[in-house]
Amino acid sequence: MDAAGPVPGETGAWVVAHPGPVGTARPGPLVWEQRLLPEPGPREILVEVEACGVCRTDLHLAEGDLAPRAARCTPGHEAVGRVRAAGSAVGEFAVGDRAGVAWLAGTCGSCAYCRTGRENLCPDSRYTGWDRHGGYAGHLTADARFAYRLPEDPPAEELAPLLCAGIIGYRALERAELPPGGLLGIYGFGASAHLTAQLALARGARVAVFTRGAGARHLALELGAGFAGDSYDPPPQPLDSAILFAPAGELVPAALAALDRGGTLAVAGIHLSDIPALDYQRHLFQERTLRSVTANTRADGRAFLAEAARTRPEVRVCRYPLREADTALADLAADRVTGVAVLVAG
Repeated sequence: MDAAGPVPGETGAWVVAHPGPVGTARPGPLVWEQRLLPEPGPREILVEVEACGVCRTDLHLAEGDLAPRAARCTPGHEAVGRVRAAGSAVGEFAVGDRAGVAWLAGTCGSCAYCRTGRENLCPDSRYTGWDRHGGYAGHLTADARFAYRLPEDPPAEELAPLLCAGIIGYRALERAELPPGGLLGIYGFGASAHLTAQLALARGARVAVFTRGAGARHLALELGAGFAGDSYDPPPQPLDSAILFAPAGELVPAALAALDRGGTLAVAGIHLSDIPALDYQRHLFQERTLRSVTANTRADGRAFLAEAARTRPEVRVCRYPLREADTALADLAADRVTGVAVLVAG
């Protein structure tokens, strides 16, 4: 990693130079480099990054589980910062405003999915930190129409995880169709899950958590879960709905078997290992439903951020300096992060 600081007109950024396992060899998949400060287009804003959340999707990209869509792309899609410049056609932001740059970076706006409120399924959708440079950097540009206005008071590192972990958890909870007062099972308890559990509890649900980490089980109970067990433990009673956050396809049969009649399992990850063969009678009969979660719409983002502003979920943050993004990803891969890892500028 180059120790020299940036020169005027440049910004520092991590790039995925050669996808592969993190934390096992040097150099790893991420490389720090200096590049020219990007200029915003007519519909874009230039954001100086204050903090950026570290998502498991970033890990999938760095390790090659997701094929890169842009050469030497900068990861990160939970970026919070200040608008430093705005294009001539931008009306949503002014210089100095606080902005959030999230996963969904753009859509065509004209296909059948976009026209019917399902822009997350747009075949031409584009994503921050995958199709265009993300927030593991000093600065990034974003389409102002896909960025979010953020409040001034919470620290940037507490806002950043809301932009993906929170929004995707919100959509997963909606897709799980949890009945009022129902029992929600959560499989895996990382960044998104610990926010989703609080969202469900604030809505009056009960929550049971299934995860292999003792620290994560302890955190789940601290945040109000009524049960926290190992990934394959039976639930205290049949689940009304469940969400699988862990990227482990082998947990799908266990979660389906834990559902009550008519229950729904929503799989929240962008990447999942292979699902074992399902037994129809045990896993799907009696109108159990298995469904996926694909990105989010801007309406999801706005609805979740408004709900989070009312309920103020506790965000458990593990802070890392921006220049230690490779360490943060290695800790995430090794399950050494409880809550959510966040890169902090400065």
